[in-house]
Amino acid sequence: MASGFFMLLDDIAAIMDDVATMSKVATQKTAGLLADDLAVNAEKASGFASSRELPVLWKITKGSIINKVIILPATFLLSAFLPQAIVPILIVGGIYLSYEGALKIYEYLFKRNQKKKQIRSIEMTQEQLLEHENRKVKSAIIVDFILSVEIIFITLGTVMEEDLIKQILVVTFIALLATVFVYGLVALLVRMDDFGYKLIAHNKEKDSLSDKIGLSLVKTLPYLIRGLGVIGTIAMVLVGGGIFVHNIHFIHDLVHSLPKTLGEFLAGLVIGLVAFALITPIKKLFKKNPSKAVST
Repeated sequence: MASGFFMLLDDIAAIMDDVATMSKVATQKTAGLLADDLAVNAEKASGFASSRELPVLWKITKGSIINKVIILPATFLLSAFLPQAIVPILIVGGIYLSYEGALKIYEYLFKRNQKKKQIRSIEMTQEQLLEHENRKVKSAIIVDFILSVEIIFITLGTVMEEDLIKQILVVTFIALLATVFVYGLVALLVRMDDFGYKLIAHNKEKDSLSDKIGLSLVKTLPYLIRGLGVIGTIAMVLVGGGIFVHNIHFIHDLVHSLPKTLGEFLAGLVIGLVAFALITPIKKLFKKNPSKAVST
């Protein structure tokens, strides 16, 4: 009986060793998407009052965990019983990501001043502030869902030849890593200015080393968040375009002669703009007729 127990421990150790090796490979393949996820969510979690940054980030993190709880079992079931549904789901997600990216580009080019005025008006009342916060949280959770699907599906593709137990362990590990890594770093980023102010207040000496470091952190944060916002927008278009190029032969054939990144970006941008052109009139129609939206 004792020998059977030790054999069981050896089997478990061997499985965990295999899982660690496969997890390393899967992490390398999804590293780009994890970076995209970080950039997108850092932008989504910024732009709030200092006292609301961590509560908002916690809401998004909880939404991300719920996303994983939904996606993981669904992924294993689809892989086992309906693998042909995976590609259409990815394509729908790619359209949404490309649309979000195209929308942000449009707003940056044509509606920057209008957006600043809207933000000022939002700051006037608590109700408007809450509405703005909930809208950003909802948008962040939807984008997280799509990126999570992509990360999980890519991870699954690296272990498709393995038995089900190893698939579950590796894919679940990468899914949890994505949540902890991304939202842990986002939390550090959005609190960087507070840490800077604490360093400045650390002593009463003027122009001390802690003052210089703290001031540089405070001054750097807005540029860092803005830069991550740009990277996040590009990332959404790239991830969406990558889905189209890898899963739609017609689009692959159109861009295969171009450099990989350029081809994926152009595919995502064009489809995003088409989606934007189709969806924008519908959104305007519902805004003009809110009663119809409710009644339906």
